[in-house]
Amino acid sequence: MRIACVGGGPAGLYLATLLKGRDPGHEITVLERNPAGVTYGWGVVFWDDLLEGLAANDPPTAATIAGEAFRWTGQRILVDGQPEAGLDGYGFSMRRQRLLDILTSRALELGVEVRFEAEVEDPAQLEDHDLVVAADGVNSRLRRAHPGSFGTRIDTGRNRYMWLGTTKVFDAFTFAFVRTPAGWIWCHAYGFDATASTFIVECSPETWAGLGFGQLGLEASIARLEELFAPQLDEHRLVAQGPDRERAPWLSFRTVTNERWRSGNLVLAGDAAHTTHFTIGSGTKLAIEDAIGLAAALGAGDDLGSALAAYERDRKVALLLLQREARNSAGWFEHLPRYIDRGASQFAALLQHRRSRLLTRMSPTGYYRLRRTSEEFAAFDRLWHWASSRRREREVRRGSRG
Repeated sequence: MRIACVGGGPAGLYLATLLKGRDPGHEITVLERNPAGVTYGWGVVFWDDLLEGLAANDPPTAATIAGEAFRWTGQRILVDGQPEAGLDGYGFSMRRQRLLDILTSRALELGVEVRFEAEVEDPAQLEDHDLVVAADGVNSRLRRAHPGSFGTRIDTGRNRYMWLGTTKVFDAFTFAFVRTPAGWIWCHAYGFDATASTFIVECSPETWAGLGFGQLGLEASIARLEELFAPQLDEHRLVAQGPDRERAPWLSFRTVTNERWRSGNLVLAGDAAHTTHFTIGSGTKLAIEDAIGLAAALGAGDDLGSALAAYERDRKVALLLLQREARNSAGWFEHLPRYIDRGASQFAALLQHRRSRLLTRMSPTGYYRLRRTSEEFAAFDRLWHWASSRRREREVRRGSRG
């Protein structure tokens, strides 16, 4: 097959690697619009399940990523006016550019052609290919070129956030909540190598406006945030990315879903197909799993149409639980005042369980007491969450058959 992967992120690069590794006869090209060595974003976070998936599908890639991953241990929860709280656990992270370099190197090693500064805005530019994979991100140009083909829906979150970096290395995943006259503002911070960390700032639109960020440029915004988070930064600086050095890159998260993931020989993958809120840290994992799923479907021996249909059905089902958890997590932060003034230990537990749908339907104190004291309630919480996802899974499967 002649295959074009449009987008040099994890989905496009890893798919190219898997397909070329399984059949060297494939002619595969990855087309990336940015120059080599240029990406936007700081660190990416992942857990053991991603490393296990990588190891099962391409051991050399898995070994390199596992060998270079930064491990953070535990979670620190810092709330103005409350004692510090902590949660157990660990995870991994890596500078986004380093991850892309590893994936690019492996693809090239297997014979994939990787082209940088290659703009593709319409599938017609690739009409001589058997398969075109739109892995070109949340703003996918290929998807937007055919607005009626995919049934795209974009839901914009309420909170404002800015994705920053810092030279302060956080060895635990850190949530720091700062009380201001305009309301709460907080960070999600984690190290991704021995020299730097991701530092995401988030707040409600009312707090954002009340602190004057709507009138502040990039330099003034960074200075204001460094002042607000001075105790956490220990005199380290915050750094922004992006081509605009005047405007502060505040965003509102966009949840992208698509009724259909394929149109002819064009198929969506990664953020072009779906997004999940950054507060559950699953973007890289899901992009890689899309690549694994699509490679498996294409290798099953079916015709192209059947393979793409199987990929879409299976990945939609696999995403259901995480998509629901991401919506619950985003909503938890959008309703932060409901939870934050309940004492350090209770707040930490509610933060840990922010993915629970039951938490949105009960009083926070009632949920906390039942979850903490009753094993039966904790089991019911998990079962209810699972059953809700199973109902939606059956709906998706019925829809795909229709």
